[in-house]
Order: sequence, then C-alpha cells, then structure tokens
Amino acid sequence: MNSSQDILIIGGGIIGLSLAVELKLRGASVAVLTADSKQPTARAAAGMLAPQAERIPPSPMLDLCLQSRALYAAWVERLEEITGLKTGYWRSGILAPVCQNESQEQVHLSNLNSHWLDRDTIHQHQFGLGEEVIGGWWYPDDAQVDNRALFRTLQAATKELQIEIIQDNAKEIIRQGNRVFGVETTAEKLQADRYVLAIGPWTEKLLNIPVFPRKGQMLSVCVPEDCAVMQALQTVLFGTGTYIVPRQDGRIIIGATSENVDFTPGNTPAGIQSLLTGAIQLYPELQHYPILEFWWGFRPATTDELPILGASAWENLTLATGHYRNGILLAPITAKLLADSMLDRKLDPLLAAFNYSRFTFSKLT
Repeated sequence: MNSSQDILIIGGGIIGLSLAVELKLRGASVAVLTADSKQPTARAAAGMLAPQAERIPPSPMLDLCLQSRALYAAWVERLEEITGLKTGYWRSGILAPVCQNESQEQVHLSNLNSHWLDRDTIHQHQFGLGEEVIGGWWYPDDAQVDNRALFRTLQAATKELQIEIIQDNAKEIIRQGNRVFGVETTAEKLQADRYVLAIGPWTEKLLNIPVFPRKGQMLSVCVPEDCAVMQALQTVLFGTGTYIVPRQDGRIIIGATSENVDFTPGNTPAGIQSLLTGAIQLYPELQHYPILEFWWGFRPATTDELPILGASAWENLTLATGHYRNGILLAPITAKLLADSMLDRKLDPLLAAFNYSRFTFSKLT
C-alpha cells in the first residue's frame, strides 16, 4: 500500500466498514485492518435508530443523529442493492412507556414528530403492556435495523466492491512529527497515504485518546407460536434502563446493561436479572417466552459520551471513534462527513463539536 491515493482504515466494525464502502464508492483505494471479524462492539447493540427516544437535548449531537436517521433508508437500500442481502431496516417507531413514579417529561422539539399517549391510549396502541404503565411517548419517526444483519451486509459489500480486508492485530501506529508513517501489525508493517482510526473501545491501546470500553449485556427471546397476546409486539419499547426490540422474524432483543468493568467478558446473573426485571415490568408476557441467547459486547465510550470525529494531531490521520451507544445510528453520517472531508476537502461545520481537541490536554501523544 504505497500509492498516494491509498487509505488504510484501522478497525473493521460497523463504522470502519461503512466508511470503507463510502470511500470505495467514491473512487478511493481503501483497505481495512481488522483483528476480529465477529466484532463484539457491533453485537453490543439492538440496532435502535432512536435520537428522539434517547431524549438527546438540542445540540450538535442531536443534529448529527437526526441527519443520520434521515440518511438511513437510502443508505441501507444501496447496501442491499450491492449485496442482495437484507439489513432488517424497519420504520417500526419507538414507544417510550412511563410507569408510575417516573417522570413524564421529554425533550420538547416542536419540529419533530412525537405524541403523548395517556393510559388508555397507550394500552390500546400496544396490547400487553404492564399495569404500571400510565402513559408514554410515541416517536413514529424513530426506527430500527438488525445490527447483526447490517454488519453481515457491510462485510458482503466489501467483498463485492473488492475492498482488501487485512486480518491482523494493530500493534503500533508509527508516527514522526505531525504525520503517520505506518501501522505495525503482528505480521508486517502496513503503509498508506492516509489513515483512519476506527477501533472503538480499543482506541487507547494505540493512541492516547480518551475512549474506554463500557460493557453491555443483552439477551433474546422468541415469540411462541401459540402466543395469546391479542396484538404481537410491533414496536420498540424504550423504558428506563431497559429496552425491548422486536424483530420481524419473531425474535425479541432485550438490553442492555452499561458497566464500567474494562474488558471483563461474560454475562452475569445480576446483569441478566436486571434486564429481565425491567423488561417484564414493561411487557409481562415476556416471562413466558423461551430464551434464545445471552451475549455481551463493549461500547466505545468517552467522558462526555460524544464521538470523536475528523482531524487528529497528525495531518494524515482521521479519527472515527467513541460512538458509544449510537454507532449503528451514526454509521451513515459518519461515513458521509468523513468521506467528504478526506476526498473532497469539504469540512462540515458540525464536525467541530466532535473534534478531539475538546478534551483537556493540548495534544494527543
């Protein structure tokens, strides 16, 4: 990789692959270095596209999320056309039930579509909700995608587009002055003209950038064939500390814990119990559904819970990390804005809010 047109993306998760596909479709020569094709970060998600249900206040982060949600339908359609695979994108809407003793307040944005449903209305809107649900907010424009299906589709797209995937561990980013000169891996030294760092929670292992892992435990159940509920769960339920995401194939995803335990693997009884308790309170029928799977993953968190996007301290290194809970949602806008800046030198003013320089140190080393 010695051509001046070459770009090496360090990290083969949702963000890295999304950017690789975008760059390739715009004519760039790009390769991806990835250590783990199973991507535990991509697994630690339910695929909610939920800037409103997340109650993100008016801010550049909300703008970024809303722009990405608006791109989603066309973005996944293009990926599906390239690969012939489905991503599970579904404009299901998201319902945020409010239980007794919980606040009914929301972030009010007059230009966005949301509706308060009282007790009678919400129980008519979705049969089977728990008796403690006294109302809730309905966000019809929020949506979901099957994160595992999306990841498989992105992997297939890289094959269709003949993007080189290098399966190896990045050991060191070789720097001199204000430039990156290569990446040392277990087997070799890789060189390119430009680089992108997109390895999520493992970012600090390569550079002094404040991104750390936050573990999320999850599980799934399936709807039994003889389900007695009058109306099957047809929308995401976004509760306090728990969310329930129905898939169109009959699976229901329940998540997720948020734990500062470094890279400690595994599910725990306490974690799973907390998820099930919250989920059954919202939708009691779940207690009768067969369990399919338990799993966990690591989200890339920052101290302000905002991503780090764009320029770095080195003129040929771009940062795309720290997406925390919104990596799936922000994949299309991250790919678009970074491809614009890298290939067309078009710097969206929105990126300024996510620059690495917002942290207290003056320069990353």
